Amino acid sequence: MVTLLIIALAFFAAIGIAIFFWQKPNMDKSEPVLPPPPDLRGLFAEDPPTRKEAMKMALAAQEIEHLSLVTRAQNGERSALEEAHKTGDPDLYDRVLSELVRLADSDQKLLALMSYVAKNEFKVNTALASAVVASWRKSPDRSGTSKALHFAALSDDANLYRGALEAALEFWRAGKLADVSAMELRALFDGEFWILSSRTRSSGAGFILKRTLDIARRELEAATSKARA
Repeated sequence: MVTLLIIALAFFAAIGIAIFFWQKPNMDKSEPVLPPPPDLRGLFAEDPPTRKEAMKMALAAQEIEHLSLVTRAQNGERSALEEAHKTGDPDLYDRVLSELVRLADSDQKLLALMSYVAKNEFKVNTALASAVVASWRKSPDRSGTSKALHFAALSDDANLYRGALEAALEFWRAGKLADVSAMELRALFDGEFWILSSRTRSSGAGFILKRTLDIARRELEAATSKARA
């Protein structure tokens, strides 16, 4: 009896081993190994731009943006000046402001531009300061003299400021600034002079300006002393 049981167990074990080895090839065939993923770039894909090419593309895009701001200024859009200011590019800012000055062909338009620049504390360039001085020369008065000297000083141009100073002195001599005393004019000259940057005051043009200012001071001091006597 025991012998029959052992034989039966051995028989079933042999059948189980045979079934295992018969199913294994089928399992291997049902799970084939996948090939490596294809090249996603494709046959006709372009190589990524080099660093030099990327820089050229960025510069081209920047130039387009700058030209757009200049064009907007040519159309009288003052908001272009604010955007040019935000770029931190002084040359672009100067171009945009100069275009706006060119369009300010009347005293009213120029005054509006002056107010816009002053309100936003934007830099005054030579073009704007020159336009302010030129407008003031046509009809000098107390208020205009103060504005002309102030904008000339804000431009940080020693020659421009010296020209405005000399013009103011000539108008005062001719009696065209009768409501401005010699003492007031001297204080105005000195106060606006210190708005100029130290670099400009120390330049060659700044040296000539200092000499002109010294001459004006002496003349105005003499006039003040004479008026008190």
